[in-house]
Amino acid sequence: MWEQVWERQNLLQALHRVESNRGAPGVDGMTVEELRPYIMVHWQEVREALDGGRYRPSPVRRVGIPKPDGGERQLGIPTVLDRFMQQAVAQALTPLFEPLFSPHSYGFRPGRSAHDAMKQAQVYVQDGYDWVVDIDLERFFDRVNHDMLMARVARVVKDKRVLKLIRAYLESGVMVNGVVMDTEEGTPQGGPLSPLLSNIMLDDLDKELERRGHKFVRYADDCNIYVKTQRAGERVMGSVVQFLEGKLKLRVNRQKSKVDR
Repeated sequence: MWEQVWERQNLLQALHRVESNRGAPGVDGMTVEELRPYIMVHWQEVREALDGGRYRPSPVRRVGIPKPDGGERQLGIPTVLDRFMQQAVAQALTPLFEPLFSPHSYGFRPGRSAHDAMKQAQVYVQDGYDWVVDIDLERFFDRVNHDMLMARVARVVKDKRVLKLIRAYLESGVMVNGVVMDTEEGTPQGGPLSPLLSNIMLDDLDKELERRGHKFVRYADDCNIYVKTQRAGERVMGSVVQFLEGKLKLRVNRQKSKVDR
């Protein structure tokens, strides 16, 4: 698997994706335009550091983006070099996890969109499931438990070097006002690996809801369950919150979570 990640074709595709996504520099100030020339010169030594287990990702740069409801969404912007390598890892992992994911999950997945999620939601409502259990996960990307996430990645990924690199990205730290702070939980929203890691973590929720026979739609950390009555909705809300907080060690925002029509 390690060789697959760093295979030439995969790296070229990753480079192209990072260049086309553009985005701001990370803590080292390197721009997307400077990435390709840098790799041409330095890739050999970067690869040797990776192979020798000596590569250390840079901390992410913390950036606050205003949210529509007030407050800020905290992004963690990796350096362009780390974005390139995360993208290469994500591309190698996606074909392994994609067939395992739930058909009820729509966010950050190839060939699926928010529009598809809305269409499915409309079908449920037309079928009489018009009460919605809307579960809001509080700062999900900041709160993911690293050990629980890595255990779920390791169910599928057996290469220790890949696992070690993913954990290094989770633990790379955050730079705020020039000071590096440790990251003991969370997966920084802003790196190419985060969307895949969030789906890996929340796949357990999907499987649990499927096991219970629920009608639901999940888009990243936004999960809606469709039921026929308010009473059923209240009951589902209680048991799903228990599962999320007890089994997955995530926190549900009770103010924003609701049962509604």
